[in-house]
Amino acid sequence: MSNPHPLVSAKIIRIETIPLRVKMERLATGSTLKLSHRCTILTRIHTDTGIIGECFNGNDDALQASVIQMIQEEMAPALIGKSVSSLEDIWALTRKATEPFLRDRRIALRAQSCIDSALHDAIGKLVNLPINILWGGAKKEIKVFALGGYYREKNDLEGLVQEVEELKAFGIYGIKLKLGGKSPSEDAKRVEVVRKAAGDDFILGCDANQGWTIAQALEFTRITKDLNIDWLEEPCKWDNDRAEMPLVRSISGVPITAGQSELTRFGCRDLMQANAIDICNFDGSWGGGPTEWRRVATLANCFGVKVMQHLEPQFGLMMSAGVANGFYGEVMLPWRDPFFYQLIANQAQRPFNHGIYTLPTEPGWGMVIDEDYLKSVTRV
Repeated sequence: MSNPHPLVSAKIIRIETIPLRVKMERLATGSTLKLSHRCTILTRIHTDTGIIGECFNGNDDALQASVIQMIQEEMAPALIGKSVSSLEDIWALTRKATEPFLRDRRIALRAQSCIDSALHDAIGKLVNLPINILWGGAKKEIKVFALGGYYREKNDLEGLVQEVEELKAFGIYGIKLKLGGKSPSEDAKRVEVVRKAAGDDFILGCDANQGWTIAQALEFTRITKDLNIDWLEEPCKWDNDRAEMPLVRSISGVPITAGQSELTRFGCRDLMQANAIDICNFDGSWGGGPTEWRRVATLANCFGVKVMQHLEPQFGLMMSAGVANGFYGEVMLPWRDPFFYQLIANQAQRPFNHGIYTLPTEPGWGMVIDEDYLKSVTRV
């Protein structure tokens, strides 16, 4: 009788979590947020084959310690000895942490996401395939845009022009512009400045971060109707957005993006059933990992909706390339996301060429962690 494949026989023997935190060069300010630090959790799943699955996830400074505590005290003990190949069973087992009624479910979902992401990497390494190929994707490269256009206290419009120049020089030919913190007319001026500086072939998404009423969102789309906006993200305030976004979408004709604020595939499904979105940017680090993200992508394909991973390019670029309805990849400049550029040792410091990212060919997520940089930013 032949020996079983390493994927079938591999068992989890240890789960390691490493908290990381660095101060950014400047504040990242949007309509409903202000960030000063970038943080993440590097999760490593050690197997009895010697293969280590690893990934880093999240940017939740206040929740980081609680997420790690849940992984180490609640999830890891239940997973030791489990087969790496039992991905769905492990997902269901870690999902139980979300069930206690009075618990902050965000903590459990993020903990589950960390484990699920590292587990996918282990599977890819055990079968010696990159995740996008393992998922059936044939793409070798993906178009990218950068999250940017944060509000500046001084010289905001001049700063946007400089940012467009910086993005192009860095090889990125697109931006998702932060909006919603000013009046629709003021924010429309920001869009006009970016479009004029960038040109018509530059990807231009707009993200209001749930900052507007439906009237404000419609006013904005009316003013900007000739500026060729590629999509408008989360244009309406959170409490009634599922009813209001379909109206913005149908009246304005502008493609609408949402999903990052949903915690499950069911919430994303409801957005699709409401005809609220053209693009779903569910976040695999916030909602249960790549396993749940892929389910969202399958649902979206049934509705003719495109998908993106919200940030987290270390696995999001490969996921978008691994599904039929994957759209662009979302990245950030090094000041906003130092981990993507410095924690991954086998990646060029400037990995983009004319707006294109060439996917890694190494197995799993394709990452080799820079151990020296890791030590320098490990949170004590």
